[in-house]
Amino acid sequence: MSFFKSTLIAICVFFSLQLNAQIKLPSLFSDNMILQQHAQVPIWGWGEANAEYQIFTSWDQKTYKAKSNNKGNWSVKIQTPEAGGNFKITVTNDNDTKSIENVTIGEVWLCSGQSNMEMPLKGFPGQPVDGGNDAIINSSNKNIRLITIPRNSKIEPVKDFEGGWVEASPKNVSNFSATAWYFGCLLNKVLEVPVGLIHVSYGGSNVEAWMSQQMLRDFDSINIPEKAEDISEPNRTATALYNGMLSPVMGYGIKGAIWYQGESNYDRPFQYQKLFPKMVNDWRKEWNQGEFPFYFAQIAPFDYSVFTSDTIVEKYNSAYLREAQLKAAKIIPNSGIAILTDVGEKDNIHPAQKEKGGKRLAYLALAKTYGLEGFEYESPEFNALEVKENSVIVSFKNVPNGITSRGRKVTGFEIAGEDQKFYKADAEIRRKSVVLTSSQVKEPIAVRYLFKDFVEAQLWSNGGLPISSFRTDEW
Repeated sequence: MSFFKSTLIAICVFFSLQLNAQIKLPSLFSDNMILQQHAQVPIWGWGEANAEYQIFTSWDQKTYKAKSNNKGNWSVKIQTPEAGGNFKITVTNDNDTKSIENVTIGEVWLCSGQSNMEMPLKGFPGQPVDGGNDAIINSSNKNIRLITIPRNSKIEPVKDFEGGWVEASPKNVSNFSATAWYFGCLLNKVLEVPVGLIHVSYGGSNVEAWMSQQMLRDFDSINIPEKAEDISEPNRTATALYNGMLSPVMGYGIKGAIWYQGESNYDRPFQYQKLFPKMVNDWRKEWNQGEFPFYFAQIAPFDYSVFTSDTIVEKYNSAYLREAQLKAAKIIPNSGIAILTDVGEKDNIHPAQKEKGGKRLAYLALAKTYGLEGFEYESPEFNALEVKENSVIVSFKNVPNGITSRGRKVTGFEIAGEDQKFYKADAEIRRKSVVLTSSQVKEPIAVRYLFKDFVEAQLWSNGGLPISSFRTDEW
């Protein structure tokens, strides 16, 4: 071998070793990042195999040590203080140093789902967000940190993505999730601490796209892709978004999660009733943070016949999916549901009133996670049915100060007798109940309220929270 060739090989080996020795941090650990306060949060990265790493945190002047495995992966948990900033994290090994600047400490929430979570404050083309422009103009806030994971569908879990944390500003907020923004804004204002929002959503996605192969092992009817070519629909292929978008943020220190999804599963409500709680349960297991809070928005009413045949809508209108979500809220521990029957639009699946959804999710978090009191945070919910001769009394719970129709006639109730045929009922509103009668039903045994595809809310709590569509039968 010539001297020139051997020298060239030596130089290549040297630079290869130097490259491997460099510290690589995921995009989650970028300048402007936020960490969950009062927690043991993980920091991880990649570099040289079997190497020693030192992680220095400026808030307590501590140095943590980690050692990479034979593939160069390392991870360490660090203790965070109470909310505050401006801090710095420095990661070093024998050959490299990486610094993370302008780190703040506060409350971190994952924000996920499909297009109604993805819809930005500036709106979609031809589909505005009410008040979005004003919200954008007034959005500058160094104590709200944002990061959006770009759309990505993969057959295997990925470790990183393109992006980084940013401070809230009109430029950064314009394209950010409106629902997540209104949620985070209210938390920041009320709690008076920095808030971080990790936005992971994809329009049109079904729930199984956000689940791993292991999570779906008991669902034989759902096809799991085996190769990249099997991802025919990036947003509706089982496991594809779990692998491509959720995996790189899995395990990051969070306080809880908010979720707005279900429209793409509306025609499979009974399957969704099993899939969704399974997803939440297994996300929590993989996050390894216990049963962190999980609050979700009920899908808003919409005329789904524009997407599917009338026969499907007649058999499984979207009220069945709303019902499945109500039932999920009962079986998922440490969860809550934000009812949106008063924001739906007949011809637009993306309601413009995103502030209501974001704030109602925040009400749940402020009450159930942060322990604030004195305000309403859960919609009234069907409690009991009492038959008195030819009338039915429907009572509600979660009604601290009564229900109201806002002075309008209530026409959304139906009652049925043994023949299982439903007829419109006359409604008399009382403080916490409704008395229903119909000349066509002499012996009523079942009640439905707004149990159709597109409906408009007719009953609210005095605090302004609408009652969900519901039924007392299982016909």
